[in-house]
Amino acid sequence: MIIEKTPDSAEIMAQKCVGASTAWIPGASSVIKTFLAILAYSMVLGDTFSSLFKTVGMTVSREAALVGLTVTVLLPLCLLKDLSSLAPFSIAGTLGMLYTAVAMAIRYFDGSYANPESGFATDIAESLRPAIGTKGASAVFSSKAFILVCTLSTAYMAHFNAPKFYQELEDNTIPRWNTVVATSFSVGILFFIGIAAMGFATFGGACNGYILNNYSTKDSIIGLSRATVAFALVFTYPLAFVGCRDNLLALLKVPKEDRTDAKLNNLTYLILATVTAAALKITDLSFIMAFGGATLGNALIYVFPALMFRSAVKKMGEDATTAQKLEVSLALVFAAMGIGMGFIGAKQALA
Repeated sequence: MIIEKTPDSAEIMAQKCVGASTAWIPGASSVIKTFLAILAYSMVLGDTFSSLFKTVGMTVSREAALVGLTVTVLLPLCLLKDLSSLAPFSIAGTLGMLYTAVAMAIRYFDGSYANPESGFATDIAESLRPAIGTKGASAVFSSKAFILVCTLSTAYMAHFNAPKFYQELEDNTIPRWNTVVATSFSVGILFFIGIAAMGFATFGGACNGYILNNYSTKDSIIGLSRATVAFALVFTYPLAFVGCRDNLLALLKVPKEDRTDAKLNNLTYLILATVTAAALKITDLSFIMAFGGATLGNALIYVFPALMFRSAVKKMGEDATTAQKLEVSLALVFAAMGIGMGFIGAKQALA
């Protein structure tokens, strides 16, 4: 019912549901969250390309790798006005992520990193060597587990681009949209479970925020994984970037007819320069993912949609079905859960 209005952004969707006075809140949240998403992308790409250079015997700092990649690759991609040409690369990137999951499973089962004092483990920093604890499954009941929950709020964050994806979907009916969302999220869930399980089983408490940093640069199988992850991130970077740029334009209330190529390009330069500067200074990826997920991620996934849906159903008056009214109650339960998880997760991330 809400999506049939085909809004252009989170803010416009909120205006249609709850009114203009508070619509800027989800709009601003979407801008900040997408900014943090591309910041995380840049941080990972800087680490990845620096490691790839080491694999081939070259010493290139994280900072130099990130600046060089941004200027020569990311900037041209973010300046594209039509992202449909990236579709084949997106499929290839997905296959690359599948390879990474398989490579991590191979390294877990062959025990190459099982002994911190031998094999590939001796080639990595001591803080990154396997540190397997003894608490087992009971550790999930620790309050620190909420850091993982909030990180997952970032992992499954695609809500800021939902209006755009719906508008561009061929034959964009609600059933077809539901099929696309269910399929894509299911595949994503399988990827995340596989990679998280293999990474944690291999390195335990020593897991880095970017798990491939735990592996040796001399490990050829993981070296190829780094290359495939880099490929996937480079060609999906523009999707998150456009989400940030378009939501910012909507927040600033710039009409579509005024969004000339020159203005879009200038805004692209500004955002990308700001993101790169931040990525050069910030190195703790796990904090960005956890704190961003605990605050803005939970708000965009659980809280704002529930409030907008409640307002939309209320406006329907007598036309609202019993099922929709019951769904409002369920949505508000999820909103309360999101607030609770966000509070604990943010506290743990800052601890």
